[in-house]
Parts: sequence; C-alpha cells; structure tokens
Amino acid sequence: MDATALVTPPYVAGPLRLEPFPALMLTPARVGNPSTGRAFARPYKDVSARLQRWQSRGLVAADPEPALYLHEYSANGMTVRGLVGALDVSRRAARPEDRAVLPHEGIHPAQADELADRMDEMQLNPAPILLVHQGSQPLRDLLSEVTRREPDHAFTDRGGQGHRIWAERSPATLAAIAAELAESRALIADGHHRYAAYLRLQRRRVGGPAGPRPTDLGLAMLVDQSDTPLFLGPIHRTLSGTSLHDLRDAAETLGLEYREQTQADAVQALSSERLAATDGERWAVVGLGNGPDEAAVEALHRRILPALPHGPTAISYHHTVDDALGGARSDAIAVLMPAPSVELVLRVAEADRLLPEKATSFQPKPSLGVLIRSLRDAALGPS
Repeated sequence: MDATALVTPPYVAGPLRLEPFPALMLTPARVGNPSTGRAFARPYKDVSARLQRWQSRGLVAADPEPALYLHEYSANGMTVRGLVGALDVSRRAARPEDRAVLPHEGIHPAQADELADRMDEMQLNPAPILLVHQGSQPLRDLLSEVTRREPDHAFTDRGGQGHRIWAERSPATLAAIAAELAESRALIADGHHRYAAYLRLQRRRVGGPAGPRPTDLGLAMLVDQSDTPLFLGPIHRTLSGTSLHDLRDAAETLGLEYREQTQADAVQALSSERLAATDGERWAVVGLGNGPDEAAVEALHRRILPALPHGPTAISYHHTVDDALGGARSDAIAVLMPAPSVELVLRVAEADRLLPEKATSFQPKPSLGVLIRSLRDAALGPS
C-alpha cells in the first residue's frame, strides 16, 4: 500500500461512552504558553518524568479522583463548552448502524503509527480530540445544572483563552449523562490522526490481562453543536504548477461554468456551488456542478483537479484568504473555498464518504495543557 495514501480509520461501535478519569492540569501560567509544547517534545519517554518534575514545582496539578469534566473556554468572542472524558474505543462497529464515532477525513497510516508510538512512550493523551454531536435536551439540562455551581477551576491562560472547569463525580449525575450519551453519534471535528492512534494503541494491547486497560480509552472533548457550537471555517488552497488557463480548460472539459470577473465580483460569487480562483492578477469563478449532498471540496478534488491539463505539482493549505493569496502567481493559483455546513459534513460521514484532506477547520480549539490524561495513572471511574 502507498504509505502516502489516505485510508479510513476504523469505526468505534456504540454505545458512545465517556468515562471519568483523573486529570492532570498545567498551571494557568503554563497553559497557552508557547514554551509549553516543549514539555511534550522528544525524547517522548521522558515526558512523564518531566511532568512529575513540574508537579513537584507546582506547575502541574493532579486530580486525586476520576471525574468527567465540563470544560468551558472562550476565545475571540466565542464560548465553547464540552464534556471531557476518556472515550471508550474498545469496540469496533461491524455495521453502519453500530457506529458511534464518525470520521470525515482520511488518515495517513504512518502518521497514526507515529502518534501511537509517541503516546506509548509518553504514557499520556496530551490533548483531547474534539467531537461534536447534537445533544438531547435532558443532557443540556443536566449540564446546565452543573454550571450553576461555582467552577472547580477558573482562569485566563497565557494565550488569552478564558477557562471554567467543573469536575463531576456524582454517581447519579454520571449515570444520567451516560444514559443520554449512549445513543448519540459524534463527528470528529479535530484530531483524526490522534483518534486513529487511540485505536492502534488499543489493538496493540488486545490479548493482555482481562478487564479494562488504559489503552481501551482515549481523551476526548464532546461539544454539543446545537448549544455552544464550534465555528466551521474553510481551508483555502494554492495549486502549484497550475494556471488559470488550466483551470478554464478543466472546466470546459467537464462542461462547468467558468468566467473571469473582478476580484470583488469573484469573491461575492463564492458559495457552496462556486469557487473563486486567482493567479494574483486575474480572477475567475468556477461552477462546481455539485448536488446538495456533495461538498465543494469534494467536487474540486475528485473532478476538477484530475481534469487539469497541468499539475498541481503541490497543494498548499491556508486558513486565511491573505495567506492563500500570498502564494498566487502565474504558475500557481489560489483557490478560495466555501466552508461546508456541519450538517453536510455529517451527511457525508454517515454516507460512508470521506472528505479530502484539510477540508474543514473547526474553531476555536482549547489551549494545550488544560486537561491531560495519564495512561500510567488512568484509574477508571464508575461505568
């Protein structure tokens, strides 16, 4: 198999379960600090010892008992709230209706292996994957009741994110949350390769001692997209080795709309059915001919790019329009993309399709170091 090929990660079977775990938390001065990432750098086998040294210096707090954590963070005028727990990844779905976690992008197997090796050496899940779902009203009511208490932790980190965290340990509340989550399906918003690494770690431990193992679980944050939604933005492209002439030829070959316009008109025309492209001097609008259940990024990668007479020799990805336009020139075109809706991404995932690489950008993400899961001290809470 081509090591660079994208593959579908396995599907986790329901019921969707988030288990309590005893969190490690960096001190607020360390959360959002650019230097914090170095604590999780090579050699990875020394990371646990590094964190223990930080703990002795008061830079890391260790929760003494397992909990589910309700984590609320605010950034750039947005507030996101999600349940953070240890996601059960021990069961694989044999049928589509059994699936509890839905990936929407493929993964590089070698990258997933590398991340699994890294977590194994660190004996940590250093950051949660981000999941989104449509929570039930009873679950929203339960979590709203939790937020009426004073938070166990409240701080603003070095990067400017505000955080409030409630640790929930009540057996009755945990049981009620588990019952509401059991039939849910969650979409992976961010962390496809970490999710795949969890599954690889779990499979490596199959056949060991009986009973739950730390690698049967992986750290996850579950956000109710109907309550405090993440923002879903586009990821733009720069296509090297391709010109607007190539793009026009591809559109004509496919019988798609192609017209050159002013920058203002081209940007104005950008929609779920049209792309805007530029070589830095001229601008064009390209119709995609896609249906209501096909994302613009699918049409671009699966029909338009294969029809180009030249290139692309490389594709660069950009989260801002300015960055994309910075790479536009006579032999490289910037393609501005629309953001798909969360509902469309869900339909794609439920239809067993994967979006092309770098198709979505869910924002904002929580700062590194707020909640960390140790595999070494991963005592399981009540089921």
